[in-house]
Amino acid sequence: MRARRTKDDWTQVALRALAEGGVAAVAVEPLAARLGATKGSAYWHFPNREALLKATLERWEREHTEAVIELVEGEPTPDGRLRKLFGLVLEDPRASAVELAMLAAKDDPAVAPVLRRVTDRRVGYLVELFGAIGFPPAAARRRAVLAYSVYLGQAQLMSAAPHVVDGRRDLLEDTLASVTSRA
Repeated sequence: MRARRTKDDWTQVALRALAEGGVAAVAVEPLAARLGATKGSAYWHFPNREALLKATLERWEREHTEAVIELVEGEPTPDGRLRKLFGLVLEDPRASAVELAMLAAKDDPAVAPVLRRVTDRRVGYLVELFGAIGFPPAAARRRAVLAYSVYLGQAQLMSAAPHVVDGRRDLLEDTLASVTSRA
């Protein structure tokens, strides 16, 4: 007898598939095989593949943006929050695999609004942090965009050419120094 699968089981395996193969990999039949479930189980929880994809993208948004911000907010100082944020997002290159898949599918009608919302939220949070450090609004915005660009570039490098950044433990310090410098 097969174990009953939950919505959470489906979105978890779909998120892994998204990281490994992009949006096209979020397909009911292969996911069912990975879960050892029937396609009917997916359709019990989701009316169609698009609903499964939407739930998966929302899960990514919660886990990779809102949960990270919540964790970072536990730091008492703006500098500490910025350091923790960069430490979290730059330490595990596998975590950015979904990010790269989302960027590759930026024109997909299901992906586009979520990617825009996540990007706006992340850049907005960085603007808040740089503002709290003492940068005026325009400078805080520029630095936020630069910091987010560094993150995306790091994700791309780790995917395409990991040897370039392998062993670069000073990357976090270099990044922080460049975006917080008042020069």
